[in-house]
Amino acid sequence: MRNNMTSITEFLLLGFPLGPRMQVLLFGLFSLFYTFTLLGNGAILGLICLDPRLRMPMYFFLSHLAMVDIAYACNTVPWMLLNLLDPAMPISFGGCMTQTFLFLTFAITECLLLVAMSYDRYVAICQPLRYSAIMSWRVCITLAVTSWTIGVLLSLIHLMLLLPLPFCMSPKIDHFFCEIMAVLKLACADTHINKNMVLAGAVSVLVGPLSSIVVSYVCILCAILRIQSREGQRKAFSTCSSHLCVVGLFYGTAIITYVGPGYGNPKEQKKYLLLFHSLFNPMLNPLIYSLRNSEVKNSLKRVLGIGRAM
Repeated sequence: MRNNMTSITEFLLLGFPLGPRMQVLLFGLFSLFYTFTLLGNGAILGLICLDPRLRMPMYFFLSHLAMVDIAYACNTVPWMLLNLLDPAMPISFGGCMTQTFLFLTFAITECLLLVAMSYDRYVAICQPLRYSAIMSWRVCITLAVTSWTIGVLLSLIHLMLLLPLPFCMSPKIDHFFCEIMAVLKLACADTHINKNMVLAGAVSVLVGPLSSIVVSYVCILCAILRIQSREGQRKAFSTCSSHLCVVGLFYGTAIITYVGPGYGNPKEQKKYLLLFHSLFNPMLNPLIYSLRNSEVKNSLKRVLGIGRAM
């Protein structure tokens, strides 16, 4: 049987099985969303760099979140757009493995950054007098570096388990990018360890962090309800609501995809969930923070006012 095996050097992404007209329409629509993603997150980064009033721990983590969202979109969307124009265009084995590794890295990093942001909000509302001492720049940089480091290391583990597998099945991946579970289906070897590691990793970086975020916000809610001033309550809610929206969108789609029943099955609904996760989440995040955060809106007005004055 081993003599009949032929190693695969490239894969073919099936993407979305649609007609040519619909593919052209999706190409235009997704290109527009991709542009909004880059512009929106780029604007958030620009505001944080230009406005000294946003140089606070909350916006330090937000800048990292914006960088992750840009990288997220750049990792999967360009190839998806090329695939819509030319469905027969293959992706090399090395390119596919790189895409898988980067997707996992950015996903894990974003999970941990959202936890760091929830901790920042917890300290700001529940321990306001000690906020400066607890959330020092050294602590913030440590949390950010730790998030990126864990993301890279955990993704390397998945990659090291994936690379030795022989791929001798059909080179067609039933997805719009090299998603790890879709790639594992092409292996002609036992992949139980890989699948168990994906599930264990998903539980550890999704369910665990989400539980800590929920606990943080229960404490935050209790603290907000003890605030006597309605204006104080409104301001506290406004600073947390945008983060909660982002958490709900990110963790909701990720948990349904990787921890929900029948994880890993190549169902169309999970493919579209990952499309939402990879394209729409990064596009919506800057909109949520700009529309629901008064400090970001005021910063945008100040920067635009400076631009007009010049």
